[in-house]
Amino acid sequence: MLLVDTNILFDLLEQESQWALWSLRQLKAQSKVHDLVINPIVYAELSPAYDSHQALDQHVEDMELAFHEIPKSALYLAGLVHRDYRQSGGPRESVLPDFLIGAHAAVLGCGILTRDTRRYRRYFPRVPLVAPS
Repeated sequence: MLLVDTNILFDLLEQESQWALWSLRQLKAQSKVHDLVINPIVYAELSPAYDSHQALDQHVEDMELAFHEIPKSALYLAGLVHRDYRQSGGPRESVLPDFLIGAHAAVLGCGILTRDTRRYRRYFPRVPLVAPS
């Protein structure tokens, strides 16, 4: 199983993105060896790009992405890690989604397909990342 980060899916929506081809290739390659999943955070971050939840659901289905709820253990872990981030001087930006995605992957024991590795590497060092080198 591999959790797909929102930035990968936005690359596909914004075909002019410099990362669109890389993200498309990675999704195709990773789908051959992993079940690709998203969670409620990724779903919510994608929602403004669609006219309805039915349209988003159809796109998720067309991309063969499974939807997994976030278990309480991952929510708890995300809260702890976010607290550590804030106590170490991390700004109060909207970063909690990264911690929820990272904690979800940690609890599932899976990796993350992403282009934004900074927080994942620092706060979830045991979570494997598929990212540009």
